[in-house]
Amino acid sequence: MLKEFRPSFLFLGKFLAIYFVFNIIYGIYVESYGNKADGITWWVSGQTTSILHSLGYDAGTRAHDIDPKVVLLNGGDIVVNLFEGCNGINIMILFMAFIIAFSGKIKDMLWFIPAGFLFIHLANLARIVLLYWVYEDKPDYMYFTHKYLFTAVIYGAIFLLWIIWVLKFSKLKLKTTN
Repeated sequence: MLKEFRPSFLFLGKFLAIYFVFNIIYGIYVESYGNKADGITWWVSGQTTSILHSLGYDAGTRAHDIDPKVVLLNGGDIVVNLFEGCNGINIMILFMAFIIAFSGKIKDMLWFIPAGFLFIHLANLARIVLLYWVYEDKPDYMYFTHKYLFTAVIYGAIFLLWIIWVLKFSKLKLKTTN
């Protein structure tokens, strides 16, 4: 009976090992900044501000006075707070762990994982820009949009990438019957 579930256990073991190892490495990176926002969060904040400028917003950034986060401003007013969890790295680690654990040709992984990272990064930038807009124009919807709507959209997009990987590139392609 265990033999029957061996592929599932192997997948789960590889997935969890990769996910935890990379999260520990990322956690060490974040902790190295102490009570300041990490460099990746600043990078994402700067890109978000550039997009907002191109859309006509008077956006800016500054460090939070107490917490390790970056504050996105409109004029001088705080609009959005970005923590390290907002920069997309954790979801990229989740995505990568699944792709590696589900196996496939190295050649395919070498382009699919970076392409997925780019997709996740661009989707995350769009998410932050839209949150900024929601706060500015529809503040009553901010909690729902941030907590539920965009969470569902980003995880749905990651799920779609996983489905593409499984159906087109993995070694364990699903067998279909004609």
